Amino acid sequence: MSENIKEEVITEEIENNKECCNEEKCCEATKEESLEDVIVRLEEELRQSEEKFLRVHADFENIKKRLEREKYQAIDYASEKFAKDLLTPLDTLEMALKSASVNMSADELLPKLKEGIELTIKSFITTFEKHNITKVDTDGEFDPNVHNAVMQVDSSDHETGQIVSELQKGYMLKDRLLRPSMVSIAN
Repeated sequence: MSENIKEEVITEEIENNKECCNEEKCCEATKEESLEDVIVRLEEELRQSEEKFLRVHADFENIKKRLEREKYQAIDYASEKFAKDLLTPLDTLEMALKSASVNMSADELLPKLKEGIELTIKSFITTFEKHNITKVDTDGEFDPNVHNAVMQVDSSDHETGQIVSELQKGYMLKDRLLRPSMVSIAN
């Protein structure tokens, strides 16, 4: 009996080994399939990543081109707001010119033209102030940074180097000089 038991145990072990071998072969086949699946999956992920990269790169290039175009448009149209504000003084000047052709006597026309010109100048000054354009101050000492001395005059009322008169107004845009004031200074 003990031999029978031994034979049964051996038979069971052989059958178990056969099953294990079959399972190992199955496992190896499954491993091979899973490795192939992993490779396919990784290749698909790589392809998707490359597509995503190309899309992002194309978007970046499009944004770059759009920003470049917008930059040049901003430069081209930077003075648009200022130009629109200058239309009002221009309209005022045109109205003054039309009023000059109305049948009026010179005595009546002259005060109205003067008033129209004064209003136009006020309109220009208002527009300039709105856009941070200010007049260069010419009271006091000569400053070569903002004044252009075009002549020297004798003056008993002014000390040497002081501004005697302004020949042409100067203007500043914020803190940048647009045009220096042309002045005469005392000897």
